[in-house]
Amino acid sequence: MQLSPGSWSILTLAVLSSILLLLSPVLHTTGETFWIFSLDHDLMYEPVVTEWNQSHPDPQDHVRTYVIGVAPLTRRLQSGFLSGTPVPDLTEVESSMAGNFFSGPLDAVGFTDLTDLIHKEGLDTKINPASFGPWTNRGHIFGLPHDVHPVLLAYRADIVEAAGIDVSKIETWDDFIRVMSPLMKGDQGQRYLMNVWETNPQALEILLLQAGGGFFDQDLKPIVNSDTNAKVISTIVSWIAGPNRVCVNAPDFDAEGNYLFLHGDVLCSLMPDWLAGVWMKDLPGLGGKMKLMPLPAWEKGGLRTSVFGGTMLGIPKRAPDFQRSWEFAKHLYLSRELAEHLYRAVGIITPVREFWDDPVYDQPNPYFSGQPSGRLYVQMAPQVPLRTSSPYKPQALVAINDALIRLKQYAVRESKFDAPSLMAQAHVELGVAQAEIERKMAANAFLQNP
Repeated sequence: MQLSPGSWSILTLAVLSSILLLLSPVLHTTGETFWIFSLDHDLMYEPVVTEWNQSHPDPQDHVRTYVIGVAPLTRRLQSGFLSGTPVPDLTEVESSMAGNFFSGPLDAVGFTDLTDLIHKEGLDTKINPASFGPWTNRGHIFGLPHDVHPVLLAYRADIVEAAGIDVSKIETWDDFIRVMSPLMKGDQGQRYLMNVWETNPQALEILLLQAGGGFFDQDLKPIVNSDTNAKVISTIVSWIAGPNRVCVNAPDFDAEGNYLFLHGDVLCSLMPDWLAGVWMKDLPGLGGKMKLMPLPAWEKGGLRTSVFGGTMLGIPKRAPDFQRSWEFAKHLYLSRELAEHLYRAVGIITPVREFWDDPVYDQPNPYFSGQPSGRLYVQMAPQVPLRTSSPYKPQALVAINDALIRLKQYAVRESKFDAPSLMAQAHVELGVAQAEIERKMAANAFLQNP
């Protein structure tokens, strides 16, 4: 077979690179390597790591952190687990990454199974139980939780209270729309109640989980086309379409979205604790103008919070000294000092329940008009809904979001903008999404009988 000049070039480069790799000296390092994806985490951990290294004179016990972006960290871990290339002794994994490591058979998961150890050492009761959800797959726990991430509703208290509105009278989302709608005519023109939109899957996930809907049941079977999910996407369409829409596209981490909030054109936002920390840093102009309240429930007596985001600390199976890595992991994640610093630095509350009585959470927060924002989040922490660790969860969220987009198109086409009249079509669109996820999962023999 004749090879083209380009093919010969590729072959030559492959051979030369292989020879160079074989001849290159292997870099031997001492101590523990710790991969993380957040510069904020690195800054928080620095004093803890420094203290640990100083108190452990043996260089083999020292810890070195490396900040790697989410995408490259995911690729390097996957490569390491599958090919035997170097992996760290410890690594953090964000919830959006986790499913990448759980799609094969259990014995092929690259992280050490911590289930028995966590039960033996009582960490399953020490740590908020729901926080284990994203890191528990087919009954096995593969990481220590870093957080809880309950969600509250942040609102422009300066505008709401100037209008004489008492938010304590808001119990449900129907109450929210009825009580807050009079504020939609602002001094400068149209004003909207919330930044929910069909291009905001974060808000969709928060609302689905709060309502008791979601993606998969406890056996990892898809529940995409459920009555609850149909109600949620029908309601969202009633908020974002038609002559009486109450929401607007004001994305987080976006200049236009920030502008709309700063100028009072959007009044409320779904606010996980970590996002509250982001706002305090990125939107200082709203300091003293915001307050927090529980999410309005979907039904009277229903859940007043939700959950979004999360991080775990895992130990790869090929870590040379598991016990050494495990001791550092507990020292870092179960430290009262770090729990306090975590809240002070980025507004995140700890999942370690015995630390929830720390007075740091009771301190008035000037950004949220003097409210003890930490205590408000801690009060909701035991109620956060369970989440799935299915590797198909990202695809399921995309499929449901696509169903929401199609439902909005239907609503505009048929001039149907109230939730009850959209329910039947919502099931049609979610049926398409359900079939799509089932088709993808059917190709994975390892998840057929979890």
